[in-house]
Amino acid sequence: MSTQTIPMPAATDTPPSTTSPGDATGPLEPASLIGTLPGIALLFGIGLLGKLLEHAFSILRTQHHLRLPQIEYVLWAIILGLVVSNSVGVARIFRPGIATYELWLKLGIVLVGARFLLQDVLHIGGLSLGLVAVELILSLSVMTLLGRIFKLPPKLTSLLAIGSSICGVTAIMAAQGAIDPDEEDTSTAIAAILTLGAIALFTFPAIGHLLHLSQQAYGMWAGLAVDNTAESVVTGSLYGQDAGRWAILAKTARSSFIGFVVLGYAIYWASQGKAAVVENKALFLWQKFPKFILGFLAISVFATAGFFSRGQLDSISNLSRWAFLPAFAGVGLRTNLKDLVGQGWRPLVVGVLGEIFIALITLGLVFWSYNHGVSR
Repeated sequence: MSTQTIPMPAATDTPPSTTSPGDATGPLEPASLIGTLPGIALLFGIGLLGKLLEHAFSILRTQHHLRLPQIEYVLWAIILGLVVSNSVGVARIFRPGIATYELWLKLGIVLVGARFLLQDVLHIGGLSLGLVAVELILSLSVMTLLGRIFKLPPKLTSLLAIGSSICGVTAIMAAQGAIDPDEEDTSTAIAAILTLGAIALFTFPAIGHLLHLSQQAYGMWAGLAVDNTAESVVTGSLYGQDAGRWAILAKTARSSFIGFVVLGYAIYWASQGKAAVVENKALFLWQKFPKFILGFLAISVFATAGFFSRGQLDSISNLSRWAFLPAFAGVGLRTNLKDLVGQGWRPLVVGVLGEIFIALITLGLVFWSYNHGVSR
């Protein structure tokens, strides 16, 4: 879901950058609102181009029957940003605007709270809710353990755990603003999650048919085991319309926990603090706590209470997607492939091992539940 407040670039004690004009990751100089407009235009331009490519590929695939991969705009925006930043580079005039991508990110997260209603969790029943709880605990625990075994950077491990347990890229992007990881860690985690999601599109339906899973059982499995929301829904729909519906329900249940899981990690990393002794821990936590999460929770509560009409919810959902356009483009524009490659093979191995474990465990739970007399 594949959705987010941060101040505009302000003056700091950092001396003027000596990096090349094409470097989009170096220190930023103070910028006025007008000074951010070129970069903001670039963010939206790349995001819109990603949407157009997604739509074009969909037309070629459905109407012209070309065997093209289904690539969502999230990945297109990141790819396009990476191509620009790692080929021609990003001129200095664009850099202040590109730095606002976190503003759009957090705005989108706040708005997407309206899509995660608390009662959605109850709609899938007690059994399904129990499976979601098991998946969350196992995903967080296994990814954290594997990250430590393979000696990944702690915050990269947190991102992989959060992304695999909730809703993939959206959860990672939400956590990025909450725990402030290195941008290379964010890009690495996103790349791993999207890669694993693409693999699921081909492997899950085949396994489901091999085991003769029912539409409901398979849909629940796809919703529980596939991380990114788009890939989860598509993986379910490839098996059948009913399977797609159940995948959406299970995925909604997982996604409804995004605020709570990210909140937990935000409190944990805030509690680490700096080396200096923190006298007022409560004040320190409040100062470090990402306030946009409160916005996310507040709008979710309002939506749950029926404060918004159906039309207003649709409008909020559309606004969240518009906020994500520049946010994901900014991830690509602010990422240097040398840093991404520098993480090595370990993050992907951790992701693969963790996802295989979670897929097998959730498959076993679902297969047993829906094939041994458990009521639908």
